[in-house]
Amino acid sequence: MDSRLDRTRSKLADFLRRRRESLSPLDVGLPVGKRRRTPGLRREEVAALAGVGITWYTWLEQGRAITVSAAFLDNVSRVLKLDEIERRHLFLLAHQRPPAVAGQAWCELPPLVRLLLDDLTRRPSYVLNLRWDVIGWNAAAEQLFGFEPRDPGERNMLWMLFADDRLNSRIVEWAVQAPQVLASFRRDFARAPEDESMVALVGALEEVSPSFKVLWNQHDVHGRCEGRRSFMIEGRGAVVFDHSSFIVDEETHLRLVFYAEAESEQPLPMRGESAEASRV
Repeated sequence: MDSRLDRTRSKLADFLRRRRESLSPLDVGLPVGKRRRTPGLRREEVAALAGVGITWYTWLEQGRAITVSAAFLDNVSRVLKLDEIERRHLFLLAHQRPPAVAGQAWCELPPLVRLLLDDLTRRPSYVLNLRWDVIGWNAAAEQLFGFEPRDPGERNMLWMLFADDRLNSRIVEWAVQAPQVLASFRRDFARAPEDESMVALVGALEEVSPSFKVLWNQHDVHGRCEGRRSFMIEGRGAVVFDHSSFIVDEETHLRLVFYAEAESEQPLPMRGESAEASRV
């Protein structure tokens, strides 16, 4: 038997036993009784409260070579009153990987990420949450996308791309880009399919955008949205950008989207700055 797995199962057994013994029956709503000879909860009590088999729980706590589901571990975590750090530790011991993180649609822009955007002065960059709300952007992104004049409730990249001609009419080959964009969003939607704000966004877009409704019902799923995208820019015509996204906060699902002009490899001129000056 693998000695590393042996050590892991031994640690798992010790962790579960210590957590079980640290709880009193009163902590989980059980009577104390008079015949308790050992501290904490009994194994059969943990199993019953978690809705799992006593034999299977006993084998898990003994460090036997068994496989249990994520739901099994979540139920045990609940009964043993594990916090998020302890729950993660349990999953790492039992599954050798952390638990899946539930999707979080809304969050505030961390100050350090705000500083990062401000430092990217010459490349259009913005930050999305899981719902694709644009919660932060720099001056170059404002020039390209025009976030500021929009109603805050419509400052959502999916809404801007499918329901607002101010943006989608400027994207070259929009019919090619749209399916890729939506297939990328579906990956994020799958992380929080019961989030009311996510569901409401999809429902609203189905009402106002026939193309969104058709593409959404095709159920295509892609990885992160990246590649090349061309915008019609006044006074310049079609300008090609390479774009990609980078996770800046995995726990809250914040993603930085970064655009860099591709052909000339020159930054987009700042408002009021001439093309000649931008080359200096």
